[in-house]
Parts: sequence; structure tokens; C-alpha cells
Amino acid sequence: MQPDHEQAQPDTDRTPVPAPVTVGRPAGAGGRRVTIRGRSAGLAHSDADVVEFLRRAGLPDAWEYLDDPRWVEWQGGRPRTYDTTPPGHGDHGEVIG
Repeated sequence: MQPDHEQAQPDTDRTPVPAPVTVGRPAGAGGRRVTIRGRSAGLAHSDADVVEFLRRAGLPDAWEYLDDPRWVEWQGGRPRTYDTTPPGHGDHGEVIG
């Protein structure tokens, strides 16, 4: 996947192009499903996993694209988080205090 900034740029005269990378909502057991141009790339547990999937798809140096909504759409939950454990809670839901 070569960077195609022209395709990824929003164009007010055309229908917006969806981001080529989708990171799904965090799963209950942790991790997020990553798709690249509609094809499953795998389950990411960290930003490094997402970057590795992008590298394998042909996009080197992908760190700079993680926060660019023209490239990556983060669905459900906060971007760059990979589990559903609320802040201040341990792995089993107990409050850390």
C-alpha cells in the first residue's frame, strides 16, 4: 500500500474517500481487529501491532499515519487504546486504589 495523499485528501467536490485502515472497537479480552482496504490484517494489542500490519501491507514508517483520520479510522472507544478495562481498574475489574 503506497501512500496516496491525493486519494486520502478530503475533496469537497467529491464524496469523501473512507480511510484505508480501520481499527475496530476494543474486544472484551483486549485487542482491536484491523482491516486494510477491507481485508483483515489481524488483531492488534498495541500501536506497534498496527504499524507492523501496515508495514506488511507496504506502508513503511506508518507511525505518522496513526493519528491521521484520512488514513486510520478508529471505531468505538478511544484511538490508540486496546482494551476495555476502565482507567483505575485492574485486569479483573477490581478498583485499584
